Amino acid sequence: MAVVQDRTHLDLRRYKIRVTPQRQAILQYLKSTDSHPTAEQVYEHVRTVFPGISLATVYNTLNLFVQLGLVRELPNGDRSSRFDANVSDHYHLICEGCGAIIDYHGPGLEHLEAKVTQDTGFQVVGRRLDFFGLCPACSA
Repeated sequence: MAVVQDRTHLDLRRYKIRVTPQRQAILQYLKSTDSHPTAEQVYEHVRTVFPGISLATVYNTLNLFVQLGLVRELPNGDRSSRFDANVSDHYHLICEGCGAIIDYHGPGLEHLEAKVTQDTGFQVVGRRLDFFGLCPACSA
């Protein structure tokens, strides 16, 4: 019987890392949600499918995915880091009330990056811009 390889399997194979069902489940979960989960939330979700998975495995896998550029880590000050499988250029709206992180795909900042390089000689290789405030539910 032929095994159908889903996109997650192919994403991992491209990076020449060992493809395990646990790694596939972690990446698939991150790609299926826009909630920007913490490592603990990823662990809680994945262990419903793989009860024997350890929290350390989830942390190690997330760190590997961040190093490979498959996932973006969003450090959140005192709070736990959150993780985002959407590595396209976008901004985050962070609610200071409930902690929700919302993706925002707005105009680019290429003009600002060019100005930074022009003014300082600093070569921008990446960016992260977060807006802090209250989501509609918390501001009501």
